[in-house]
Amino acid sequence: MPRIELQTEIHANRTVVFDLSRSIDLHKISTKQTNEKAIARKTHGLISLNESVTWKAKHFGIYQKLTSKITEYDRPNFFVDIMVKGLFSSFRHEHHFAEMDGKTIMTDIFDYKSPLGILGIVADRLFLKSYMTNLLAKRNKILKEYAESDQWKKVIG
Repeated sequence: MPRIELQTEIHANRTVVFDLSRSIDLHKISTKQTNEKAIARKTHGLISLNESVTWKAKHFGIYQKLTSKITEYDRPNFFVDIMVKGLFSSFRHEHHFAEMDGKTIMTDIFDYKSPLGILGIVADRLFLKSYMTNLLAKRNKILKEYAESDQWKKVIG
């Protein structure tokens, strides 16, 4: 099962970074390139424990739907979302937040299993892991920009 680990240093309050990470509205902003829309369940605001959201997005030229649910939650330290329905065989995304020297260290740990057996394994090695890493990195870059400026107030004000 592939694992993606990203660490982002953000010069902002940990609670602000935590809330931006669970903001459906910021997620939509950070995924404009895939035309991602929240279409069912929790569709705006801040997602919390036992809440789910269904996303529709265009990846590799194909529209897909994915439903994820928050299954673990300890504000402002961490939360976990898992896929409950979608194209992947499974995924689990851990979001960790630590304070260090006046900064927030945000760590993403994304474990997933591709569908289609051996074809999925080949896709992971050829392009999917890189594609997913880039999506997460772009999301984190936007989150950092919002957290380090007053833009966060527009999203979680």
